Amino acid sequence: MTTPRLVLLMLLLNVVTVAGGVGVSYWLLKPGLEGAASSEVAAAEPVEPSEYEFYAIPKVIVSVPGDGREHYFVLDLALQADLSDEPKKFEQAEPLVRNSVVGYLSSLPFDELRGLKISELQERLETILFADFASKNAAVPFKHVLVNKLIVQ
Repeated sequence: MTTPRLVLLMLLLNVVTVAGGVGVSYWLLKPGLEGAASSEVAAAEPVEPSEYEFYAIPKVIVSVPGDGREHYFVLDLALQADLSDEPKKFEQAEPLVRNSVVGYLSSLPFDELRGLKISELQERLETILFADFASKNAAVPFKHVLVNKLIVQ
């Protein structure tokens, strides 16, 4: 074989190899591309926001000893539930919520309670409330507890 034919054959072999690599890559990645396109379409569709109902529990007052004196915490809470056709029985749950919150928060040291972030306080209150409702075999009429106001004295 002469040199020009050999160079032409190597060039042709390289082009075929590259084209085959591109074709195989496309074939292997095609399911991922289709999945991404369908998730983009799903994300582009408008999603109806959930509707909630809230029940306010104002002025939950907690006394906590610390630093040689009494400290007072005043919380305004809101119970969040999904909106439904049947009315929730928030009024019946309020005394249990107040009792659980006061009992839990008054057992904490002042420095720990003062150092809590609102989101962490909400998570702890939800955990305690769900456990108290379960221990009393009571139905929980809410999904989340929101801290609307926190005053520390």
